[in-house]
Amino acid sequence: MTQSTACPDWQRRILAGESLTPPPLYPAEAAAALEVFKSLRVVDAPGSPTMGEACKAWIFDFVASVFGAYDADTGRRMMTEWLLSVSKKNFKSGLAAGIMMTALIRNWRESAEYGILAPTVEVANNSFLPARDMVRKDEELSDLFQVQDHIRTITHRTNGATLKVIAAENETVGGKKFTGVLFDELWLFGKRLNAGDMMREATGGLTSRPEGFVISLTTMSNEAPAGVFKQKLDYARGVRDGRIKDPKFCPVLYEFPKRMIDSKEYREKKHWWVTNPNFGASVDAERLDDLFKQASEAGEEELIGFFAKHLNVEIGLALRSDRWAGADYWQAQARESVTLADIIRRCDVVDVGVDGGGLDDLLGLVALGRDKETKEWLLWARAWAHPSVLERRKSEAARFRDFAKQGDLVLVEKIGDDVEEAAEIVAEIEAAGLLDKVGVDPAGIGGILDAIVANGVPQEKVIGISQGWRLGGAIKTMERRLAEGEMIHGGQPMMAWCVGNAKVEPRGNSILITKQASGFAKIDPLMAAFNAVSLMALNPAGAASIYNTRGIVTV
Repeated sequence: MTQSTACPDWQRRILAGESLTPPPLYPAEAAAALEVFKSLRVVDAPGSPTMGEACKAWIFDFVASVFGAYDADTGRRMMTEWLLSVSKKNFKSGLAAGIMMTALIRNWRESAEYGILAPTVEVANNSFLPARDMVRKDEELSDLFQVQDHIRTITHRTNGATLKVIAAENETVGGKKFTGVLFDELWLFGKRLNAGDMMREATGGLTSRPEGFVISLTTMSNEAPAGVFKQKLDYARGVRDGRIKDPKFCPVLYEFPKRMIDSKEYREKKHWWVTNPNFGASVDAERLDDLFKQASEAGEEELIGFFAKHLNVEIGLALRSDRWAGADYWQAQARESVTLADIIRRCDVVDVGVDGGGLDDLLGLVALGRDKETKEWLLWARAWAHPSVLERRKSEAARFRDFAKQGDLVLVEKIGDDVEEAAEIVAEIEAAGLLDKVGVDPAGIGGILDAIVANGVPQEKVIGISQGWRLGGAIKTMERRLAEGEMIHGGQPMMAWCVGNAKVEPRGNSILITKQASGFAKIDPLMAAFNAVSLMALNPAGAASIYNTRGIVTV
């Protein structure tokens, strides 16, 4: 028996307060599991109520879906993976403990292994402690299970089955053959370089466990989604919307419809229940309002963090308190149609900016064109990095791999390939008769100059752009163009990340954006954009300009 797990009408359903979880395939199995689940106690709640007394219907729907996918006649689970994305404080840790204890109690396999994998020790304890307390609060369960706090393990005294809670930051999953595994706070795994390998290792045993399952629980990331989290989230949305056909994958995503994000309706308190299905239970409306007021007073950066964690709103751009003013208008000016080919087709002149290129840097290139008809500025970017950057910048390695898959970042095989590929793009623009100038940081002009000239571009078209406070004019010009709607870009995630990384320092009557000011974060492609803006602000003559036909050359 199979069914579609797509939920194409999810936007209507979530606003109507209806269930987002498909009904169980085998109702008898679901009912038997729910009987166990509802009998477990929530020890840290007043009066230690049972799950049946404390939980709302959406939790029972999710539990029924997991256990109701099991066909007892064949010993096979017909749906095998679930992803639940929900706002903070919606009882995720209690749900994780309850589901895994229910699985351990109903398990029939001798010496079966169940695991909860958490990214940190703190998150691991958040799941283990409720499970431990469920056992200790029930005399029958206390007789049936042995609890070992020091290794966060619960063992069935009769059949030897175990539930182990593992902190991935300092424990290994190698050699485990889990029958069921739950990943808690998947968004934090998205920041780990080796998370994909670790998750494959943890789920590898399921190939010989037809009754096995994988569950991922998560809130939204406090940064733009990256790594395995982004991959799973994108896949889940594809299945939910019907673009991806996978009846064994069940997405349950509590997020606002796009129209409410675009209109900013999600900021209105009357809508906060939408992504908080436990509103009025573990999510206290008064406390949520207090947190909102505190975040509002602290500024936009804290407010965005509040929306991400407590309303499950995806962050597209990190807006720091010391952010560049242009960041506020960046996302609104994104147009997916803006590509390099589009710029060459639409524009009468193109300036190129280049920046970076060190062993632990990105080499950023930006093509900035002026539309022949509208006079809008069109921006497209690409960056290159040597694989050594993944080791030197481990905290961002997963994000860099995402950019590489999207085609915005190229991981070159050897040093020099980056400069050569950048030079080929410049040569392509020159061959189209559109290249005005190439602006680069004077400190790094040597290698890029040689490569560009070797590709047939006149040396006089490559010039140094003064950096530091002298870039203040370009920075102001770019932010005004964005604010006025006169600059558009391709909506590339890599550029959004760089824009969000940029930190501003006041310097006299000017402002300063430098790599030093931005610290560990990378902004090389954005600095390349400022170089290109410095040139385009001079209003260069276009390929079809009347000044060219009259023999007047502008500089």
